[in-house]
Amino acid sequence: MCDRERGWSEVPLVKTWQLIAGSAVAGLALSAVAVASAGPWDSGQRKAERDKAASWSRAGGADHAAGSLPQAAPSAPGVLQGVVPRSADAPSAALAGVLGPLLADSALGTVRGAAVVDAVTGRVLYESGAGEAMTPASTVKIATASAALAALGPEHRIRTTVAPGPGPGQIVLVGGGDPSLTAKKKSPAGSGGSLVALAADTAQALRAAGTDTVALGYDDTLYTGPVRHPIGRNDNLAPVTALTADEGRPDDSTAGPVERSEDPSKDTARAFAGLLRDRGVKVTGEPAPARPAPDARPLATTLSTPLAGLVERMLTNSDNDIAEALARQTALASGKPASFEGGEKAVSERLGSLGVDLTGSRFADGSGLNRADKVSARLLTGLLAKAADPGHPELRPVLTGLPVAGFTGTLRTRNAGTSPAAGLLRAKTGTLTGVNSLAGTVVDPSGRLLAFAFLTANAPDGSAAEKGLDKLAAAVATTP
Repeated sequence: MCDRERGWSEVPLVKTWQLIAGSAVAGLALSAVAVASAGPWDSGQRKAERDKAASWSRAGGADHAAGSLPQAAPSAPGVLQGVVPRSADAPSAALAGVLGPLLADSALGTVRGAAVVDAVTGRVLYESGAGEAMTPASTVKIATASAALAALGPEHRIRTTVAPGPGPGQIVLVGGGDPSLTAKKKSPAGSGGSLVALAADTAQALRAAGTDTVALGYDDTLYTGPVRHPIGRNDNLAPVTALTADEGRPDDSTAGPVERSEDPSKDTARAFAGLLRDRGVKVTGEPAPARPAPDARPLATTLSTPLAGLVERMLTNSDNDIAEALARQTALASGKPASFEGGEKAVSERLGSLGVDLTGSRFADGSGLNRADKVSARLLTGLLAKAADPGHPELRPVLTGLPVAGFTGTLRTRNAGTSPAAGLLRAKTGTLTGVNSLAGTVVDPSGRLLAFAFLTANAPDGSAAEKGLDKLAAAVATTP
């Protein structure tokens, strides 16, 4: 079912983040609980994980065995009961003894930063070069997500509208920067803004006004500055515009590199024109850049996935297009230009308002593709601890969006199988040539919820560096 509305009225939303404020570290105690209580996600991945985890429970749950009816779902367990606050004198010598030798592995390169903190008490359990700002690659998406959620809240939705144009018979498709916008009847990425639904509502509004022929314009002026990332043309990211459907992908892919549209705004408008024609509206000529009539009320509106869902999708799949959109949405919410520069300033300001250590940090983009990005391991663990703080329930999607080791997203094949961290570890990966990083959360054998971050540079072999990082993360998961 599409999320869409007419006019500017707000869609009533259940404030789910308020209901879970007391369980901000939901599901991080045991692997089944970690997967089961990861929170809703628009693509259904989280629901599938929840059903699978419930089926492991003796209390019942989803049962998809052939020929049998599903059993009643069990009540959710107390999600904090496995997380144990520890006293201030809790020892960290064991972690130091295990992590020190692993961090010295030459496969990790010549520069390393590491931090492990107790996410409940905030106590530092291990640090090595933790304050040194380094290129984080995609682990910077933790910062992007935190800033966007702090600025807008988890229930915020981005609008794409159709408004009357300045002349008779003119309408304008107005982009709001929705990275979940799709031109497909059923998006393979899950729910989001729908051009199909928008076209249906627009056609209905036009018929009600006695109009059957229009000239279509499109407005992508909400974003400013260069549309190309500083790295130039790259299959990992489409040109960043305020009007892009399906991330500028020419196929049904939803993640990973693929050649993108050269002009996503125009291609999106062309797709919308075709959808209008399918619904009996004659569209004359080619779509062209235009602005709506002054003070025009929208004919129809479609809404994005809630921000919480966008954050989860971005973190799980390391989605660069969503990341750059969220940086610009943060800029807009902060009264800054929706550009790379505006996003950098806005993200920094929002993170500063959370009280984390930003020493040496720079957020040159939202995705981590820019090597000019700089963060420290201390900053990343600080943000993860903030997301686990019941005082910041708006940040919880930062935790629920992290991939699960051996199960989902970019960690599906890492710390998998017989690894002691499989199903227990949640972390964001980061990879550029010569740069490898990993940051996330885990509950250790003694019941502490830990946040960790490992940043490395100048590794001679990326695959070997990833294995070294996975060993470090598994050690955090298994050291009492």
